[in-house]
Amino acid sequence: MGATNTGNLCEIKERKVSAMKKRMLAVTMATAMVATTACSGGSKPAETTAAPAAETTAAAAAETTAATEAEVTEPVTIKFANYALLEAGYDVYWNQLLDEFKKENPNITVELVTAPYGEIVNTVINMAGGGDKIDLMYGEMDWIPTMVEAGLAAPVKDVLSQDLLSDVYPNILNACSIDGEAYGVPMYVSPFLLYYNKDLFEKAGLDPNTPPTTYEEMLEIAPKLAELKTDDGNQVYPFGLTTASVPVSGACLTSSVYNFGGTVLDADGNLAIDDGFKEAVTMWKELHDKGYNPENSKLKDLRNLFALGQLAMYYDQSWGFNGVKSINPDAADFIASAAPLKGGNGEGASVLQAGTLMVVDNDDARKAATAKLVDYIMSEEKISQYFEDVTPAYPSRQSMENLAVVKDSTILAGAAGSVSNVKPVTFIPTLSDLNLELCTLAQAVTVSGTDVDTAIANFEKAAKAVIEQ
Repeated sequence: MGATNTGNLCEIKERKVSAMKKRMLAVTMATAMVATTACSGGSKPAETTAAPAAETTAAAAAETTAATEAEVTEPVTIKFANYALLEAGYDVYWNQLLDEFKKENPNITVELVTAPYGEIVNTVINMAGGGDKIDLMYGEMDWIPTMVEAGLAAPVKDVLSQDLLSDVYPNILNACSIDGEAYGVPMYVSPFLLYYNKDLFEKAGLDPNTPPTTYEEMLEIAPKLAELKTDDGNQVYPFGLTTASVPVSGACLTSSVYNFGGTVLDADGNLAIDDGFKEAVTMWKELHDKGYNPENSKLKDLRNLFALGQLAMYYDQSWGFNGVKSINPDAADFIASAAPLKGGNGEGASVLQAGTLMVVDNDDARKAATAKLVDYIMSEEKISQYFEDVTPAYPSRQSMENLAVVKDSTILAGAAGSVSNVKPVTFIPTLSDLNLELCTLAQAVTVSGTDVDTAIANFEKAAKAVIEQ
């Protein structure tokens, strides 16, 4: 993604550029994950040529608040880049939102910039290289380092209202930060959830309203679930964790490491294997050895098994329900959610993924119009509509903690508290390759039967080689 551009963005010092390349501001999947797998694990951003960023003055920074909160009294056009407008199921929502925004703000014209998921960042940067900068972009959190390096992602405090920013969960806003400066605002949050089948729990003599909260509790009830058969005589698996060798599996495995309080990478992008990591790997092996976890499964395989009543519990992001429902429209009758399981000394933290809004610092009129559009997108009405019409997720704003569409949802309510317990994955350019090495580790302790210590030692060697590429 190479391009040069000019603009009135904050100066990015050389030391920050270096750090940026080793930090991830969220976990997303390999290139087509949003539309296909609906899970997040980090993706390798396209290479960019760093563009010089223009200096800003203290006076200009001081004028930001007034500019962004001002009324738009004169006609102004802003550019909104959004790949989701090309995705089935998303286009209706976004087009309706923009039509309604125009009616309420007749002086603001929103010009759309669209491109396929894997091309939208390139498109935006190339436009800027020709002097045509966008004002707002919807996309993945891990695109932020690329956009900042290209001189396009501005600090959100320079464009958006303080009322909005102070309402976003601090851990969520921090996940969009580089050296303490936030460059994006998540529209919503999609943590990993423990989905479980209430009907299977009842058949096994378990309380469908009391799901396990720890891995130990899950292992205690697993034998009862393992005894079940479907009406067709198929085996019921107690618990599903994807281990197939695809990047999204690495993201799911990382989330399980977080459950145990473990790490994979530290904040600087260095390998950080700890006790929690080993405990998680040990659990992967135990689940396989006891026959509780479907062997060598992709996330889509787990969704299929769950939808057909062959899987009692599995990990997925909130929007994974859409995949389940597409297989079995009646799944809403038996599905429920709970917070991720706690393991060892961990608190059940999970990987963070979120649809994110990134802003560009253009002139005051465009900044004011952009701020109004973001406020509109992140209003209670529009967020509620998004969760109802597009996909289950959780609001990133604290004031919406008890949002009716979440509180009243059998899909979301059980895991609502997990939003405050999500954490980003450290970004490195070769994160997709590292995720595949995590899959190789999982395959080693499951399919190949390698002991945990040997498998981890092999992983460390391979992972260090990937990181140093």
